[in-house]
Amino acid sequence: MILVSSCLAGRHVRYNGSHCLNEQIAALIEAGKATMVCPELLAGFSTPREPAEIVGGTGEDVLNGTAKVIEKSGRDVTDLYIKGAYETLKFAQEVGASVVVLKENSPSCGSTKIYNGKFKNESIAGQGVTTALLAKHNIRVLSDENWLDACGPIDLENQ
Repeated sequence: MILVSSCLAGRHVRYNGSHCLNEQIAALIEAGKATMVCPELLAGFSTPREPAEIVGGTGEDVLNGTAKVIEKSGRDVTDLYIKGAYETLKFAQEVGASVVVLKENSPSCGSTKIYNGKFKNESIAGQGVTTALLAKHNIRVLSDENWLDACGPIDLENQ
């Protein structure tokens, strides 16, 4: 089973109430080859919600207690992001996910880059909190920006 960010399947769950529909991912959902997850919703956030970024490091640093996830207003939401990561891990294990495709730049889902914590739309190399936790548990996480390159073509008829 492939697990994918709900926003990539066209669900309006992003912080600003939008989505990032990827037609190929939506086709996987429709074919029953993938299922959706949103770590922020599993954490208890609503949509829309205030934007948040990792301050002082990456998702791995958040898990290690040396960085925080902070909303633009300054509210510390680290514990909620960690909760969402663990809920996502649990769900991935329950559905037997072999690969997870998540939205790049997100403080939860970024797999190769995240925003730098200054709320200026600037990215740095690093993983989000959920991605870091999944990787620690040997679950392969791919970016929505290059997942097909890593997976190759997916045959919806014969999978």
